[in-house]
Amino acid sequence: MKETPLSNCERRFLLRAIEEKKRLDGRQTYDYRNIKISFGTDYGCCIVELGKTRVLGQVSCELVSPKLNRATEGILFFNLELSQMAAPAFEPGRQSDLLVKLNRLLERCLRNSKCIDTESLCVVAGEKVWQIRVDLHLLNHDGNIIDAASIAAIVALCHFRRPDVSVQGDEVTLYTPEERDPVPLSIHHMPICVSFAFFQQGTYLLVDPNEREERVMDGLLVIAMNKHREICTIQSSGGIMLLKDQVLRCSKIAGVKVLEITELIQKALENDQKVRKEGGKFGFAESIASQRITAFKMEKAPIDTSDVEEKAEEIIAEAEPPSEVVSNPVLWTPGTAQIGEGIENSWGDLEDSEKEEEDEDGTDEAIILDSLKMDTGVEVSNIGSQDAPIVLSDSEEEEMIILEPDKNPKKIRTQTISAKQEKAPSKKPVKKRKKKRAAN
Repeated sequence: MKETPLSNCERRFLLRAIEEKKRLDGRQTYDYRNIKISFGTDYGCCIVELGKTRVLGQVSCELVSPKLNRATEGILFFNLELSQMAAPAFEPGRQSDLLVKLNRLLERCLRNSKCIDTESLCVVAGEKVWQIRVDLHLLNHDGNIIDAASIAAIVALCHFRRPDVSVQGDEVTLYTPEERDPVPLSIHHMPICVSFAFFQQGTYLLVDPNEREERVMDGLLVIAMNKHREICTIQSSGGIMLLKDQVLRCSKIAGVKVLEITELIQKALENDQKVRKEGGKFGFAESIASQRITAFKMEKAPIDTSDVEEKAEEIIAEAEPPSEVVSNPVLWTPGTAQIGEGIENSWGDLEDSEKEEEDEDGTDEAIILDSLKMDTGVEVSNIGSQDAPIVLSDSEEEEMIILEPDKNPKKIRTQTISAKQEKAPSKKPVKKRKKKRAAN
């Protein structure tokens, strides 16, 4: 899925805001977004949030055979993955040009700068060395991936602990964390990448561009530096020509930003180590702020319980004593007894709702009989008279039931009333009545 391109109005709006030294998120030109570092329960697992850009870092290790040309040095391997969860424009299972460029830049920043002592990773020269693998997963993309990835990688490496080993002759013994404390990696310095975006052919400069600013920028300059102001790597992309003064100004800004980020990383590592030693709670779940809805913590409200007993005694003293009622059991039959009067038996009585339904049914029947009179013109005789039967008919062909006082009702099929019979509807039923009377 391709990313949605910016419209011309959005592009002009962003460029106009940059010309006026304004940014969408309210930052100044040289301001960095807020950085948050949280650690997992295992060593070497961390999440770095640079604004809304989130990167998960995980370090693992294993014993392997060394390279032939470097028999006494360990192996470092870096892998950055861009999933569709971070942005719909990233395609799974395919290495894009952006991913290849980011992986190469990470290797140049961390491996080629010799920030980790690879010789300390050697166990047996030419036979066994440690291979350190750093996996970085982009969880959310909001611009400046390389800065967040470099911070996550160096933080995970500083936080990682490898198992301790011992060598006796040709035997290599690997100890579990319960047997011996894990050993941290030997890190000389912490290189951190700082990105600079250029607009209008290098006229305007922004630090830490977000995703929308990256779409309208003309070029990008990435400087990797440590707190000692040593440049580890530098890369320019976009095809713009930069002056010497511009590069020097960017290097000075990068030195200040790297010093601030390094202090933040060291502080986060010290806090995590302190919590683990004290036996407190640690992990990603504990890093969630308690002010959010997902937190299950409630503030404790102080309650004064000093005079509770006195108040309870006062309430009991002021209350009226309960009435003493002695119930006499009633013996109806041997083996049974009744205490109290009870409630009258209501079995068989109709409730109000049932009575209302019966009244409505009665009125409906009366309305139906009246409508039959109007449609067919047949007179319905009084039920109390035993001489004349009741004849019900309709304009359509249907079954007609004649009700007699002493005999069972008989079913007689009638034909449809013609137009002439409608004028005098009472003749035919009267004849039938006479015949029936004669038969009786």
